[in-house]
Amino acid sequence: MTINPWAMLLGAIALEVASTSLLNASQGMTRWGYGVAAMAGYGMCFWLLAFAMTRIPMGVAYAVWSGVGIVAIAAIGWIVFRQSLTLAQAGFMALILIGAIGLNLTVRVAA
Repeated sequence: MTINPWAMLLGAIALEVASTSLLNASQGMTRWGYGVAAMAGYGMCFWLLAFAMTRIPMGVAYAVWSGVGIVAIAAIGWIVFRQSLTLAQAGFMALILIGAIGLNLTVRVAA
């Protein structure tokens, strides 16, 4: 059975976003349970990212991982944590997302 590297990258993005949210919820590691969960999530995230990089070019995998993560974390910060987000910031993040999608559409995955 072959695991799709894009699915692994998506899993890495989901874990990175969840872990970053947990890190924020830890309030500077004063709520250590959230901090420990964040560190465990980051560990699994990097394992999945490393696997994805065996089939997806490193620059593309990292750009998609970080770009989609930036947009998702900003959205969570705005919706869940009530952090401010200006229209200009949202526009620039849309450009990041467009770039990540463009990279995804233009890369052939190694067999």
